[in-house]
Amino acid sequence: MKGNTGTQHRQPARLLLAITGATGMIYVTEFLKLVAERQVEVHGIISDSGRQVLKLELGLKSSELPQVSRWFAVDDFAAPPSSGSCPYQAMVILPCTMGTLGAIAGGYSGNLIHRCADVMLKERRPLVLAVRETPLNRVHLKNMLAAHEAGACICPPMPSFYMRPTGITEMARGFAGRICDQIGIAVDIPRWQGD
Repeated sequence: MKGNTGTQHRQPARLLLAITGATGMIYVTEFLKLVAERQVEVHGIISDSGRQVLKLELGLKSSELPQVSRWFAVDDFAAPPSSGSCPYQAMVILPCTMGTLGAIAGGYSGNLIHRCADVMLKERRPLVLAVRETPLNRVHLKNMLAAHEAGACICPPMPSFYMRPTGITEMARGFAGRICDQIGIAVDIPRWQGD
């Protein structure tokens, strides 16, 4: 992969997924299903609030996401992905809270998720932030711009309707496929072919 633009893709051998406490956990499960179809190894980090929302929205524990082969504690700064020498090809924060975005935009490593995002930026590896909040205030917008300028891809979970999805799962899968596009994973989802 070249830069963080989603162009000149190659298949990631290992992906880092971070889950924070914003709404939208259905995107997580659909994303994991898509990358599992491509046999991509996924390691994960989940914040305490991410655990709460995962349980609230889907009734799941992180250990019940079988596509994630290894979990790191959110407070473990000695974990392998805290160093740029650990070869993760991309990182996705899905969903990404505004607090997490603010930490990344400000270069603050308060937990392992923040630190790993900082590593991805400094190593010029793809970092996708599925930021989730509405409406957006000025601080949110400035932080998004700062993260973008640092090299992150800002990819809010906005499902499309022009493909006429038949339900919420199909909408979530479509958005998850767009995240895959950004990190160079070719997935089979409906594509716009013109009118």
